[in-house]
Amino acid sequence: MPQAPTSGGKEIDVINGEMFIGSRSLSGTSGEARAVNPATGETLDPVYRGATRAELDEACRLAWEAFDPYRSLEPETRARFLETIAQNILDIGDALIERAMAETGLPRARLEGERGRTVGQLRLFAQVVRDGRYLDLRIDPAMPERQPLPRPDLRLRKIPLGPVAVFGASNFPLAFSVAGGDTASALAAGCPVVVKAHSAHLGTSELVGRAVQAAVRTSGLPEGVFSLLFDTGRDIGQGLVADPRIKAVGFTGSRGGGTALMKIAQARPEPIPVYAEMSSINPVILFPGALAERGEKIAHGFITSLLMGAGQFCTSPGLILAIESDKLDEFIAGAGNALQSASAATMLTPGIHQAYEAGVEALRSHTAVQTIARGQAGQGYQGVPGLFSTTAEAFLADRKLAEEVFGSASLVVRCRDEAELASVLDSLEGQLTAALHITEADHEDARKLIPVLERKVGRILVNGFGTGVEVAHAMVHGGPYPSTADGRSTSVGTMAIDRFLRPVCYQDMPEALLPPELRDSSPYDRLLDGKTVLGA
Repeated sequence: MPQAPTSGGKEIDVINGEMFIGSRSLSGTSGEARAVNPATGETLDPVYRGATRAELDEACRLAWEAFDPYRSLEPETRARFLETIAQNILDIGDALIERAMAETGLPRARLEGERGRTVGQLRLFAQVVRDGRYLDLRIDPAMPERQPLPRPDLRLRKIPLGPVAVFGASNFPLAFSVAGGDTASALAAGCPVVVKAHSAHLGTSELVGRAVQAAVRTSGLPEGVFSLLFDTGRDIGQGLVADPRIKAVGFTGSRGGGTALMKIAQARPEPIPVYAEMSSINPVILFPGALAERGEKIAHGFITSLLMGAGQFCTSPGLILAIESDKLDEFIAGAGNALQSASAATMLTPGIHQAYEAGVEALRSHTAVQTIARGQAGQGYQGVPGLFSTTAEAFLADRKLAEEVFGSASLVVRCRDEAELASVLDSLEGQLTAALHITEADHEDARKLIPVLERKVGRILVNGFGTGVEVAHAMVHGGPYPSTADGRSTSVGTMAIDRFLRPVCYQDMPEALLPPELRDSSPYDRLLDGKTVLGA
């Protein structure tokens, strides 16, 4: 009989209904919750109970006590810790994928891919830690002879903010959850993490939490580097953001949830940043040349992107913009025909399904909106895809038409001319992505809109769709409010680490007291008197 994967003598593939406060594994005592299989409606064992305020206090206390020792570790130790988490997640094996399938209704291939992304993020941030460029080292040597005043010796590095609260996301049970991008980048920065698990992924969260806790143990780190809490209401999540030992928050979810946490964070005696990813409809702009040359192909790609994951991606194409033409009519007809044969798909939670149905009904019943097509009827918590159309005039007159419908629903906005299309774009709130479908003949028209898009979105892409976010150095997965709480940040890619760092300057500090990375013998790249100097 195969042995269960272990780390440090403890199994990491068991589900006992436990949360983790530092090195302790324990069952909560506040309320009861069970995960639900959205594909069948089946309630899953075991029962989970939420943390108490005392347990929240303990997790935050341990995180604060771990902060200075953890951030002072050799970079190699922190990098190996991240790699150990990644390997532990892989070592859980099928148990993790099967539990995530049961809790989300997502297919095996999607979740195996998401596991790969989760592991890849952790390993990428291990490289970032080793590389040291995230420290943004800057040295301006003293100029004692400078006139009229001498210049002191100035040296700058970035240091971690402190313990970070991370909220698991509903639509990514692995890549944006317990050991997802927020956790990986915070740990890489040197910040202990307290995770509030999403209520839909209780067993999945426990499994990944065991993997992280085991990595803390085998790496010899302070136990408070990681804790995982469950909450059967909102008390623990809100209390976590309000706790004075928490210095930043990572959140992916609804606008209502994100803004509520932002208010709590700003009302503290010491306000803290909340990096919340919340709402985006991701406009897709179809230019005349592209529609004439390959309208059918674009329609196929659009429907494929719209249906992906039942539309439960923050980058799903929820808005199509184009100038009235026969080719636009052909595009709409082709997309509608493709959508009619699409099956209904299981949505992640009963609550998400209910919100999707309400959003679709609001479009369907709107007097200025035409229903182009609906997909095949579903059952239970399955969402039926929908494609709708309206005019730019109606869209501009009713801001509700610009609200996100989280799922496989999209609205085509017909514009009379370039000026009206530009007005629609200018009316939009901040977005994660915008896509331009163009040919060379469209370049001049596209060029006119790029300044508007740069103000509105975090990622502009050409001849594609926003679904599929590459984890890479140059990726931006963020945008102006309300797509994110802070448009200067990204939650994907190596720049995500910047959210959890702040600069500190050392003036005329003796060499022996300087942080090692700021000494003259530092092996890291730095900006020396305004010029880049490569490390050893």
